[in-house]
Amino acid sequence: MLSRTADHLFWMARYMERAENTARMLNVSYETSLLPQSADMAESGWRGLLSISELTPFFHQKHGEVNARNVMDFMVRDEANLSSIWNCLRAARENARAVRGTLTTEVWETQNQTWLEFNRLLREGAFERDPGQFFEWVKFRSHLSRGVTVGTMLMDESLHFLRIGTFLERADNTARLIDVKFHALIGGTDFFGPASSGQQPLQGPAQPLEMDFYHWSAVLRSVSGFEIYRKVYRNVIRPERVAELLILRPDMPRSLAACMNEVVANLQLVANEHSAETLRRAGRLRSDLQYGRIDEILETGLHAYLTQFLDRVGDLGVGISRDFLVPMAA
Repeated sequence: MLSRTADHLFWMARYMERAENTARMLNVSYETSLLPQSADMAESGWRGLLSISELTPFFHQKHGEVNARNVMDFMVRDEANLSSIWNCLRAARENARAVRGTLTTEVWETQNQTWLEFNRLLREGAFERDPGQFFEWVKFRSHLSRGVTVGTMLMDESLHFLRIGTFLERADNTARLIDVKFHALIGGTDFFGPASSGQQPLQGPAQPLEMDFYHWSAVLRSVSGFEIYRKVYRNVIRPERVAELLILRPDMPRSLAACMNEVVANLQLVANEHSAETLRRAGRLRSDLQYGRIDEILETGLHAYLTQFLDRVGDLGVGISRDFLVPMAA
């Protein structure tokens, strides 16, 4: 396969997944903002969302006050924000158009219709009328795009590069979500730090039980994990179990372990004479998750672990670009 074709497929999938993840994070922040809470706590939630995407400095250049309206407008339809849903869906559609002959008719029509329908909904004010329903629509279109891709495309290199892009982006977004949400929910300190022998993981400041439940439920719902958590643990929501579910459980579709399983499996199917080192790094990262234990991760500090994970995923993206795609600009 030509590297430019692989590049367009890879980034088409990444941008579509990024649009979905942005919609998920906005939806959970919007729903959380409706709970009874102080103004400072509400503002902290929106600041955390900007922090996930590393957009805080750029946001402050355009908007003074951090509030629900400004952040949602910035993340949904700001054309200057390259991580906005508008830009993600536009980039996904443009990458699809560039490789129109490689895609099935169903995949192309889904991408094109998503872009056209998104702009129509914005013009008609659907976002302002019901932000929650609007975000659900974005998630549904991403699900549709992924399902049509798997259901209609030949299982060759084209599909493998789409899958690599999807799950590399998902791993990056899930790690950022875990890091920022855990950091925010315990008042700005590392939720889990080194503990003495036999000591339980450190707990954050006491919160009312119902508030604690709603916030952790929101984190789980943002990755479609609330019902899965109930099925797996059958108990009250505990932060360390949320971390275990979203990091180490290979049967949780949006966990870091599940994402890296998919990345490695598809990298193996497209491997070439240049990709041995990239595949080795991906395999080692998967092994760390496969054989990791949540108590060991929490002992060393969750923030430090996730920061290192994000660095390794970033390096992996650079390696994939170098070995298979159009090289990234230095």
